Amino acid sequence: MELPFRALTTQTNLPATIQLMDEFAAKNGYELDFSDTRLHHEIYLSDPRKTPPEKLKTVIRHPVRKI
Repeated sequence: MELPFRALTTQTNLPATIQLMDEFAAKNGYELDFSDTRLHHEIYLSDPRKTPPEKLKTVIRHPVRKI
């Protein structure tokens, strides 16, 4: 089992960041490894009640495995 692949992004850049993560993983010999127990995770680092939307920070984690 491989560790999850991680990236830090703003909430508005989420789709583009996920696409870059997937491309990076593929170029480096990894494939996505989603299952019922291995899922996409978002960890929110900013408080949306106090932070403007363009400054919200999110860590994205995708499970990957070596091809």
